[in-house]
Amino acid sequence: MKVNVGVFFGGQSVEHEVAVISAVQAMANIDRSQYDITPIYITKQGEMFYSPEMFDINAFKDLNLLLKGSKRVTVVKIDGAFQLIELKGGLFKKPLCSLDIAFPIMHGTNGEDGAIAGFLELLGMPYVGCDILSAAVGMDKAVFKSVLQEQKIPVLPCVTFYAKEWVSDTDAVIKKIESRLQYPLIVKPANLGSSVGIKKANDADGLREAVELAMNFASKILVEHAVEQLRELNCSVIGDMDSCETSVIEEPVMSGEILSYDDKYKGESASKSGQKGGMTSLKRKIPAEISEKIQQQVETYAKQTFAALGCNGVVRIDFLYDTVADTVYVNEINTIPGSLAFYLWEPKGHSYQEQLNRMIELGFKRARTKANLMFTYDTNILSAGGAFGSKGVKK
Repeated sequence: MKVNVGVFFGGQSVEHEVAVISAVQAMANIDRSQYDITPIYITKQGEMFYSPEMFDINAFKDLNLLLKGSKRVTVVKIDGAFQLIELKGGLFKKPLCSLDIAFPIMHGTNGEDGAIAGFLELLGMPYVGCDILSAAVGMDKAVFKSVLQEQKIPVLPCVTFYAKEWVSDTDAVIKKIESRLQYPLIVKPANLGSSVGIKKANDADGLREAVELAMNFASKILVEHAVEQLRELNCSVIGDMDSCETSVIEEPVMSGEILSYDDKYKGESASKSGQKGGMTSLKRKIPAEISEKIQQQVETYAKQTFAALGCNGVVRIDFLYDTVADTVYVNEINTIPGSLAFYLWEPKGHSYQEQLNRMIELGFKRARTKANLMFTYDTNILSAGGAFGSKGVKK
């Protein structure tokens, strides 16, 4: 019997549409000789739906029509099995199918930040990719920088603050930023990806404008120095805490001073399988034309970052290369990267199907390891009854 992989995708995120493209790409490349696939689409309202039509990216052009013909579902654990249940009237609900492992492909908030991993952990269901902690740390750019600084991995210094602080005393926040950093600056939401809400500021007026933009997308804002003679470099890592390896290094081609959302995702239209959409639309140089020294630094820092967060599966780590100082900084990590970064592994001789197989195997490996850990401690403490009731307090 084949393993049934439940692909969870979409979600409540500004990167919702990108996640749909990435998921359709992955489902088109999973090895059908080993796996069955069950697409589970999560709407922007957080509702789950299933339909066999969801393998086709074109089905999402008319979302209302797609959902009208889909089953509203949820996942429950019954007698140790993970069942996909249709939500409809009646006490007795027949499962649509059993799921063996979850494959979350949900970029941004409520997915890539560890939320979906938390849901699956509560179920006790094996899943692909980073766990709650590594995903959450990777999603918050300020916390991510702090973890890397502790490990002596180079990152740009930054200032972080909350929207409430900005609204309460804008001048004080600007003064704090200007006392620690020099213009030009980059302002970004602290917990979003895909270059959403990011803007460069050359002076105080520009800073105000950039912060107002970022506050539309997040309550926590990060400001850092803008590297002016900049080249962006990206490298993917696959593996777990036992071992990992790096992909080839790419250099995205920017249309302006910042690699934008449009640069990343609107270069080409997607085919039926979504194969030409998502991050594959981005213009890029593969491999990046860099010196051997910079290549080695990127590969070393990529592995160190992967280990520092305790990642699992495939991630993509983005770097800032200051060409004047000839210095590389880790910028951010994508724990569920666009298109799962398959385009960085194919040039290294790993097909997308092989990559997906390995990711699923790593998910099962982690589940087997966790199965050997103790999560309960039998003390029978409740047998004391009233001693710990509404009036009983342990002294």
